[in-house]
Amino acid sequence: MATIEECRSALETLSANLAQADDAVRDVSGLDRSVSCRITDLDVTFVGRLANGSIQDVVARPGPPEGKAQIRLAMTGDDLVRLVDGELNFAKAWGSGRVRVQASLRDVLRLRSLL
Repeated sequence: MATIEECRSALETLSANLAQADDAVRDVSGLDRSVSCRITDLDVTFVGRLANGSIQDVVARPGPPEGKAQIRLAMTGDDLVRLVDGELNFAKAWGSGRVRVQASLRDVLRLRSLL
């Protein structure tokens, strides 16, 4: 089972990948949205902001998110690490229910290219 620090590191890697992405992905990552990522097996939620091509101001909070972010993800810590490492396909994980996403359809489609 992934630890909170491994999950935080995965989110930092994702943010770094966004900053180094090619122009097409960077255009997608130019969103300005509040984000939460609930790690179900650790009972923790990372909240932050997707802006300027990176995930900023990430804070870990115990339990479910307090408010509703514009993009809400929920998954196990292991699945987060696998997604960021490229070992788990986002579309397949979402389709099978391993990753839950609550966002506008447009944002979901954009997320597919980021993960």
